[in-house]
Amino acid sequence: MQYHLDGKLVPEAEATVSVRDRGFAYGDGAFETLRAYGGTVLAWEAHADRLERTVETLGFAEAIPPRADLRERVRETLQANDLEDAYLKLSITRGVQPGKLSPDERVDPTVVVQVSPLPRGGLDGESVWDEPATLRTVTTRPVPDESIPADAKTHNYLDGILARLELRRTDDTQADEALMRDPDGRVVEGATSNLFFVDGGVLKTPSTDLPLLPGVTRSIVLQLADEEGVPIEEGHYSVQAVRAADEAFLTNTTWEIRPVAALDGDEIGGGPMADLLARLYDQRVEQICY
Repeated sequence: MQYHLDGKLVPEAEATVSVRDRGFAYGDGAFETLRAYGGTVLAWEAHADRLERTVETLGFAEAIPPRADLRERVRETLQANDLEDAYLKLSITRGVQPGKLSPDERVDPTVVVQVSPLPRGGLDGESVWDEPATLRTVTTRPVPDESIPADAKTHNYLDGILARLELRRTDDTQADEALMRDPDGRVVEGATSNLFFVDGGVLKTPSTDLPLLPGVTRSIVLQLADEEGVPIEEGHYSVQAVRAADEAFLTNTTWEIRPVAALDGDEIGGGPMADLLARLYDQRVEQICY
């Protein structure tokens, strides 16, 4: 594989960063997970918007390349690997600096584009997941918004990692995803996904005043549901409300829309709403990318 590292395509084995890079040393960086369909990145502008917001939060927005430059690096990475349908990760760190916590004002960012093949999406595509997700609540809490802004997609994913490790230690059913709650017990999100559920024909999802990262796929699903006239509610919900749902599903860039088979051993499953939105999502992919 060829990866893009600081403006150059290099073999995967040579795509390395310094041990003094602040992304490695402190998690001082931003990233976006992208999905290409037919050589086109879905929702590039939305991903680029969030990337720019994140580096603005981190205080080095002026130092990163323009989004047109970043998009070209993504295109070159796909082309160099002869890939049209792929998973990509675009990472930007504050770069190499002296080994102290306080960052220097001068920033020379490290920019990396990684890629790997994924099945074709859209109407004629196949899912990247084998079966609906098994979801389990964990005691690990997401980082409070007051500590690290939840809408910043940084290299710091320790809360999600700890949630997944908790599954490994305690779950006999080998759940696919951890469902995290805030200190008041309200459901927030999965370790790498946003949660939706259906109750009485209303599509419900935790609201963004909770410490969650509002995913790009989440936004697309909400837009599709609104265009279809589906009643939508963003709010605060208990685990029991999700367990009692008519159907539930998870969203992220890689999974797209993945039904939830069960939560904490209680069966939920997908349903007509998840099927409808998945079909509309596939149609949107076809319209934009193929």
